[in-house]
Amino acid sequence: MKNSILFITTIFLLLFGTSLLQAQNITPKKNNYLVLSKNIQQLKPVLLTVNQLAKEDGKKYGEFYVIICGKTVNDISDNSDFNVLLEKAKAQKVKVFVCGISLSKFNINPETLPSNLEITPNGILYSFQLTKKGFITLTI
Repeated sequence: MKNSILFITTIFLLLFGTSLLQAQNITPKKNNYLVLSKNIQQLKPVLLTVNQLAKEDGKKYGEFYVIICGKTVNDISDNSDFNVLLEKAKAQKVKVFVCGISLSKFNINPETLPSNLEITPNGILYSFQLTKKGFITLTI
């Protein structure tokens, strides 16, 4: 009798403890997104994607970042079409960054860039750092 009470108590504690652990894992989490792009032309379809993800995620929608790197940084300065897309991105609360290493490599003066474009010293490193923070990432 004593062994059966001990057995039942042990099973009860195991089951109860497991249910508490599961309840602790169900915490509301925001879905944060990052696109690393080597083509500024991709910003337009990215912004369409942002709208759809925000609708799908509802309250779970978090932040959306775009990092532009590579040779395409040559196409940013004095580009009115890109400036329009940057304004749309700002309205949608999308943060757009440009890679500082790419700017240096292609001798782009940061002062010639639109003011609403943020510079990250190393786009690839920043991408990895955001991924470690749980951002869902895509490279295009």
